[in-house]
Amino acid sequence: MRSAIKLGVLTFVVFFVVVFLDSRFRVLPQALHNHLPAHHDGLIATDITVKTCSRINPLSSCNLDPEEWHRVEKDLYLNKGWTSQAFLHIKRRKEEELKSDEKVVIDVKCGRLDPAVGEKNKGNEKWESRKAGIWILRSTRRHESDSREAVTSVDVLFGADAVEPRPGWTIQETPLLLDLSSDSLEAYVTIRHGRLQKVDKPTPRIRKDGRFKIMQIADLHLSTGLGVCRDPEPPGYNGGVCDADPRTLHFVSKLLDYEEPDLVVLSGDQINGETAPDAQSAIFKIAELLVKRKNPIPYAAIFGNHDDEGSSLSRVAQMSLLESLPYSLSEAGPATVDGVGNYVVEVLAHGNSQHSALSLYMLDTHSYSPDERQFRGYDWLKENQINWFRETSEAGKRKHKQYTKIHMDMAFIHIPLPEYRDDNEMVGKRLEPVTAPGFNSGFHDALIEEGVLAVSCGHDHANDYCSLSTAGKDAHPALWMCYGGGSGFGGYGGYGGYHRRVRFFEIDTNSARITTWKRLEYGDTDAKLDEQIIVDGGAVIAG
Repeated sequence: MRSAIKLGVLTFVVFFVVVFLDSRFRVLPQALHNHLPAHHDGLIATDITVKTCSRINPLSSCNLDPEEWHRVEKDLYLNKGWTSQAFLHIKRRKEEELKSDEKVVIDVKCGRLDPAVGEKNKGNEKWESRKAGIWILRSTRRHESDSREAVTSVDVLFGADAVEPRPGWTIQETPLLLDLSSDSLEAYVTIRHGRLQKVDKPTPRIRKDGRFKIMQIADLHLSTGLGVCRDPEPPGYNGGVCDADPRTLHFVSKLLDYEEPDLVVLSGDQINGETAPDAQSAIFKIAELLVKRKNPIPYAAIFGNHDDEGSSLSRVAQMSLLESLPYSLSEAGPATVDGVGNYVVEVLAHGNSQHSALSLYMLDTHSYSPDERQFRGYDWLKENQINWFRETSEAGKRKHKQYTKIHMDMAFIHIPLPEYRDDNEMVGKRLEPVTAPGFNSGFHDALIEEGVLAVSCGHDHANDYCSLSTAGKDAHPALWMCYGGGSGFGGYGGYGGYHRRVRFFEIDTNSARITTWKRLEYGDTDAKLDEQIIVDGGAVIAG
C-alpha cells in the first residue's frame, strides 16, 4: 500500500513537472500539441491571436487549446522578457472542413490604428483587433477560401532589418506592439496568401561564352537584427557608426552587381549562432539578397562551426529551410554519411546539353573536436564522408567521359585541412595561424587522387591565400588550397587592419582554365586582388 502511494505521488510530480516544462518550453513532441504542421498546404487561417504568459508563475501558460490552435514556436520576446513570454497562435481548418458561416482570414495588418481608417474604398471593411496590435480582416464568402486572398500560413521574423525571401509571403511593415526592453528585437508578422508555391531548383549551366563564375562568400556571421561590428576597418569609417549586417550585405550586394556571378557558394558561418536567436531571420537576409534581384542568382550552402552554435535551429533544420528557398541548390546529402550538407553541384555544359562540365563537391567539416583531450580544436572529415566522396567521384568520371571537353572538379569546405599549414608556394596572405583539425583523416590525399583541381575554405577570416600542394616523385602541381577570406563584419577581423573580402573563381571551359581573385570591401575596391591562373588545360599549374 505504501509503495502504491509513493508511486502515485511520484507519478503526479512527474506529470506536473512535464506539464509545467511543456507550458514554458514545449518539451513534448509537436505531434502531441497539434496534428496539423506549421505551413501545411490546404489549411486556411480562421483566426490569429497572441497569448502572453508569466515566466515566474508556474501556473501561467502560453498555450491555447492545441485541438483548435497552432502555436508558432518562437517566443516573441526571444526569451529576453524579464517576466513575460508571448507566442503567436493561428486557428486553422482544412479547406473542406470549413463551415458555411465560418470566417476565413483574408488579410493581416499590424499597428495601433484600424487599417480601414483613412483608406479609400475600404470604409466598409470590418477589421478585427487582436492583441499586440494585430488586425485581421475576415470574410464568410466561400470563394475567399480557395482564392489568392485567403491567408494560409503565418510566421514571425525578428529585427528591424527582417526580410522575406519566400514566394507568396509578405512581411508586415510595422512590428508587433510589445512591451520590449531597449535591447530586445522587434517581432514582425509575415503571412502567406494562397497555396504553397512550388520551388524548383535551378540548373546551373555554363554560359554561351563558355565561362562560369563562382562567388565564394565565406564567414558572413549574420545576426538576428542589425548585429554589432567586430574590428571594423577603418575604425572611423562612417563616423565610427557600424551596424554589422547592413554593412556586410551592402558589400556583398555591390559585388553581386559588379561581378554578376553565375553561382554563389556560401562556405559556412552564414550566421553567428550566438547573436542569432532566430536563425531563420538571419538566413533570410542573405537569401533575399540573392533571389530578390532582376536576375536571381543560384546558391549552394555548407555549414561552419558557428551556424548552429547557440542557434535556435539545428543544422538539419537550417538545411531543411535552405532547401525550401527559391534558387537554393543546397542539399542535406545522404543520411548515412556523417554531417549535414555533403552533396555535389553539377554545372551543365552550355545549351541543352545534359553533360556536366564542372562538378563542385560540397562537404560538411562539422564543428569542434569530439576528442578534445587527444585532438584539440576542430573536428575533421569522417571516413564515410571521404568514402562517399570517392564513390561519387568515380561514378561521375564514368559519366563525364561523354563530355567532349575537359571536365573539371572543385571542392568547398569550411574548416581548412591540416595541409593548409604546409610551407608551400603561396599567393595571398597568412595573417593568422591555421586552425585546422588536430587529426588528419586523409581528405587532402583523396582530393588529389580523385583529380580535384582546387579546394577552398573559410573559417580563418584573416587568411586569404591560395597554397599549392604537389605530388609524386617529381613534385608536380597537384592541388590548390584556397581561403575565401572573411566577408562579414559580425565576425572577427583585426590582424593589423584586415579588410573584409570575397573570393571569385572563373572557369573557362574553352581552355579548361580556372582563374581566381579577391575583391575588397574597403581600399582598392576596383582591383582584382592577387589574380592568378591556377588551372590551365585541365591541369593544376604553379602560380
